[in-house]
Amino acid sequence: MLRFLICVFVLTLLPFAARAGSSSAANPVLPVAEVAAFSDRVQRDLAARGAQVAIVSRMGRDPGTLPHGVTYTHVAFWVYAKITRADGSTGQGYRVYNLYQRAGDRTTSDLVQDSPADFFAAAHQLDAGVIIPDARLQAKLLRVIASPTYAALHNSRYAVLANPANSSFQNCTEHTLNVLMAALYDTSEPARIKANIAAHFEGQPIPVDALQRALGPALSGALTTSDHGAEVRTATFGSLARFMQTHDLSKAIYRITPDRVQRF
Repeated sequence: MLRFLICVFVLTLLPFAARAGSSSAANPVLPVAEVAAFSDRVQRDLAARGAQVAIVSRMGRDPGTLPHGVTYTHVAFWVYAKITRADGSTGQGYRVYNLYQRAGDRTTSDLVQDSPADFFAAAHQLDAGVIIPDARLQAKLLRVIASPTYAALHNSRYAVLANPANSSFQNCTEHTLNVLMAALYDTSEPARIKANIAAHFEGQPIPVDALQRALGPALSGALTTSDHGAEVRTATFGSLARFMQTHDLSKAIYRITPDRVQRF
């Protein structure tokens, strides 16, 4: 029975760890042309809405294999800026500000900028969740992202299920949340940011039983839940969207696929 439970745990949570914050260029799974066309579609949609900065998520796994309530496995800021194309020409487009796990050490992360096509290269399917903050918040976010605060809020100790209310570990969505709180409260102080997260943000509950808690770190250090109490809650795209809706901070929240755009 113990061996069976270990196998179940590996099959349900370990793939989530492998995809949640990994480098998008490391394991492409969809045709390059389809990825390029979809990334251009998302860029055009954001530009048409006047988004200077947006929070965009990708579906890195079949959502049926993920914990209940989790659909998207990676979140990043998309910032409208001057870009240099592969042929050396320049123009306006979006740069993606990511937190990725290191390929050789899943318990450590780095802040990495890449392109929209890189962002979607490892997607399970071409389906993105998008949050466009309101204009005032976009301006504040741009200032934080361009400042030393953006990097200072990075904790390289990676955990898939990091508790956003403390600073023990971090995943990509928690870093996004930290930057968001820094912009909202005009602060770079980690203690104040975490206090505001604990007071105002409700993470996504993740069902993890006692056996899984005990075995998780042994299977993958990135699966630790040692920063949680009796209940495991982590930051996800869905919990970010609910926070933005609750506090009236968004211009638009929607889902985009190759053939349609729909509101959440």
